[in-house]
Amino acid sequence: MPDTSHDLSSVRPDITTSNGLPNAHYTDPATHEAEMRKVLMSGWSGLAISADVPEIGDAVPLSFCGVPLLVLRDRAGAVRVFQNICRHRGMILVDAPRKIEGAIRCPYHSWCYGTDGRLVSTPHVGGPGQNTAEGIDRDDLGLIEVRSHIWFGIVWIDLSGTAPAFEVSHADLLARWAEFEQPLHHGGPDSQFTLDVNCNWKLAVENYCESYHLPWVHPGLNSYSRLEDHYHIEAPDHHSGQGTLVYRQLTGEDGGTFADFDGLSAKWDTAAEYIAAYPNVLLGVHRDHAFSILLLPQGQDRTQERVNLYYASDATSDDLRAKNAAQWKEVFVEDIFVVEGMQRGRAAPGFDGGRFSPAMDGPTHLFHQWVAARMQA
Repeated sequence: MPDTSHDLSSVRPDITTSNGLPNAHYTDPATHEAEMRKVLMSGWSGLAISADVPEIGDAVPLSFCGVPLLVLRDRAGAVRVFQNICRHRGMILVDAPRKIEGAIRCPYHSWCYGTDGRLVSTPHVGGPGQNTAEGIDRDDLGLIEVRSHIWFGIVWIDLSGTAPAFEVSHADLLARWAEFEQPLHHGGPDSQFTLDVNCNWKLAVENYCESYHLPWVHPGLNSYSRLEDHYHIEAPDHHSGQGTLVYRQLTGEDGGTFADFDGLSAKWDTAAEYIAAYPNVLLGVHRDHAFSILLLPQGQDRTQERVNLYYASDATSDDLRAKNAAQWKEVFVEDIFVVEGMQRGRAAPGFDGGRFSPAMDGPTHLFHQWVAARMQA
């Protein structure tokens, strides 16, 4: 049998003749590493949420594609991202979430940095009691800042530093959801949860993009938001997903609902949309709440899904928020056996990437096309 593990020629623009990505893109560590560089590190990816650092001085260390990063809220209240290393010997600066009261101090030789990234102290660098030295220019040795942008409560990063501005890269999505460009209030601890899934991160994107699986995987959801109520969302090279013409607000025991976002058009009275913003962010909007899912690869066959829910007002019912989070968690958990089953299926050497339904798989096919183009660039 010929080795087609890295042959992307069958991933074609024409959905009727195209295959999906080869098995290696889900199972091979070397291909996974190449994808990290060419797909996740070459443009705007989701790293964290701004609510991870709610107060000035809050700092959270993270790793993305193996790069040690530090998300913090600086003294001016801005969320910033830095490489989490000292410029002296590359020591990790912060190894656990904490509040930075003064400076960020390296635990190795006590070089200190402000929350704005400036190098402010280099004790004994010129010898005992000498805190300056020739060739050590503090202005040139601040923390390495990673280009970042906050939108939809998400901290997006561009590790390449060369991608078009976020507003340009995601112009179509920002225009589509311009009505939701208003404050999003994170629901707090009861409105976030994490799922650890034994699959490649792309399978989570592929499954989220389409509504084809609803009748069999989500029978409860499909009972009122039926397959025939859904439509495709397709923006080649940027994002894809699905929408529904039927959305029913969650009600509490007292008949109460969440407050609506301000100024929405009549479309959103009964509609909702679910979009995968390439590469690794899944988003959902409704008249009264929104959510994001960050897909954080932990290896070629493991993914952490960080789910966060947002509301139009911070004056929401605790019980209703908990009920909403439990309902969405049930839906997302229903998908786990599917994405893990597809991951196990990628061990079959005869699988050629599969074929797409021209009528039902358009959004997923677009994602395959986008990944293939990035890998071939």
